[in-house]
Amino acid sequence: MVPHLITALTGPINELEQRILESMPAIERWFRLEWMEHTPPFYSSVDLRNAGFKLAPVDTNLFPGGFNNLTPAMLPLAVQAAMAAIEKICPEAKNLLLVPENRARTNSFYLSNIATLVRVFSQAGLNVRLGTLDETIAVPTQVDLPDGTHLTLEPLLRNRGRLGLKDFDPCTILVNNDLSAGVPRVLEHLHEQYLLPPLHAGWTLRRKHQHFRAYEEVAKKFSKLMGMDPWLINPGFAHLDGLDLTDGSSMDALQTQADAMLTKVRRKYKEYGIQEKPFVAVKPDAGTGGKSIVMVRDAKDLPEKIAALGKDAQAALSEVIIQEGVPTYERVHDAMAEPVVYMMDRYVVGGFYRVHADRGSDESLKAPGSSFVPLAFAESSQLPRFGEKPGVSAPNRFYMYGVIARLAMLAASYELEATDPDAEVYE
Repeated sequence: MVPHLITALTGPINELEQRILESMPAIERWFRLEWMEHTPPFYSSVDLRNAGFKLAPVDTNLFPGGFNNLTPAMLPLAVQAAMAAIEKICPEAKNLLLVPENRARTNSFYLSNIATLVRVFSQAGLNVRLGTLDETIAVPTQVDLPDGTHLTLEPLLRNRGRLGLKDFDPCTILVNNDLSAGVPRVLEHLHEQYLLPPLHAGWTLRRKHQHFRAYEEVAKKFSKLMGMDPWLINPGFAHLDGLDLTDGSSMDALQTQADAMLTKVRRKYKEYGIQEKPFVAVKPDAGTGGKSIVMVRDAKDLPEKIAALGKDAQAALSEVIIQEGVPTYERVHDAMAEPVVYMMDRYVVGGFYRVHADRGSDESLKAPGSSFVPLAFAESSQLPRFGEKPGVSAPNRFYMYGVIARLAMLAASYELEATDPDAEVYE
C-alpha cells in the first residue's frame, strides 16, 4: 500500500534510487519484520529534503495537520489505513472523539484539515465528533468552512476515568493538538480509553534530538541492509540544553558545536566530491512550527543571526538541536520545494510539496508565504518501473521518498518506546 506519486524530477539522487528499487523485496520484508517488533505512530508526516547527493528527513510531526492538502484520489488509501489502524487498537470501536487545536475556530485552513480527518474516519465506519479544549466553548458551536459546509465543536466532559461529550462515550480519543502549550489536565489519566497519540508524543515532553538519535539507529540498520553509507540518508546533529544566549559562555558553546558539525559535513562533502559550502540549522529542540530557526554557513554568524530573532525567539533557543543542513533542489514552478509525506499506521497515504518562492535552497520553507502543491497520483498502471533509467520515472522517485519517510516513522516508534514514562508497567 505504497502510493507512487508524480514529483518534480529535479536533482536526481540516481544511485540511491536505483539501489532502493533493486532492493524492493528486501526492503519491504525488512519493514514487515520491524513492524512485528514495534508499533507505528497512529499518524505522522515527514518533511524531506532532496539535495541530489543526499535525501533525508528534517522533521517528523506526530500530530500532523494539512490532511486537506491531500488530493481526493489519495483519500481511499487514508480510509483503508484508518480502518487498519483502528482494527488493531480497538476492533470494537464505534465512536471516535477528535480533539483539535484551540485555533480551530479561527483558522479556516486548519479547519479544513479537521474536516478531512472527520471524513476519513467517518468513511472508515466510525461516529466522529469534535471535542474542544477551548474553555470559552460551553455549548455545541458551529463553525463554517470555506467550502460552505460546517463542523460542530463541543465542550469536553470528564467523567472520572473517561472523557467524552454529552451522550457520547468514545472508545478512542484522537488528539490533533501538539500539546506545545502543555498537557491539559482533562487528558491525563485516561486509563479506560485509547488516547492517540500518547501524551509523551506531544512537545511538552518530546524532543527532536531524541527522534534523530532513534533515526540514526534506524538509518544505520537500513544502510547495512542496503550496503551503503548511512550519511546519504541521515542528517547529522548535536544537542545542547540549559542555554542562555544572552550569556557569552552559552553562545560560545553553541558556536563550538556548530563549528564541529560544519567540519564533519565538510569532510563528507570532500569524500563525495561535493562542491558546496555546508550549512547547519539551529532549531529549538521542542517543536515550534518552523519558528526560531537559524541557518548558518559559518559559526561566527550565529550571534548576529540569533540577535535578529528578538528576545522571545531567543528564549525558545534555551534547548537546541544543531542539525546538518540538507539543501533542497526540488522545484515547483521555479520555486523551492520540499516533499512532505503523510502516513497513517504503517502506510504511506499521500503527500504534497511545501513550496516557497522567496526562499533559497539552504533556508527553511516553513515560513509565512509558503504554499502547498498536492502531488497527483500517477495512473494506476504506473507502479515502480524496474529497469527504468534512474531519475526519469516519477513513480520510482516517490517510492524512494516513501521509503525514507517510513524510516522516520519507524524512528518515531523507537523514540516513543524509549521515552514512554509508563514503560515499566508493561515489562
